[in-house]
Amino acid sequence: MKLLVKELDAATGLEIEREMSAIELKQWETDTKQIQDKLLAEQTEAQTKATQKAALLAKLGITESEAALLLS
Repeated sequence: MKLLVKELDAATGLEIEREMSAIELKQWETDTKQIQDKLLAEQTEAQTKATQKAALLAKLGITESEAALLLS
């Protein structure tokens, strides 16, 4: 799969579509990996918090709505 870059000349309205250069492709790969790593970390953190919350509610023997009432 070839990745394309679209360039637009605002003065003339001319639009050019071309393949990414090696430098642009390397940067795109780096950026994509960073985004994927961040999303994975956020998903892992959310799952950990949900598990901890469920464990605490079970330990206390209350439901989520009962906990919300206690905290309001």
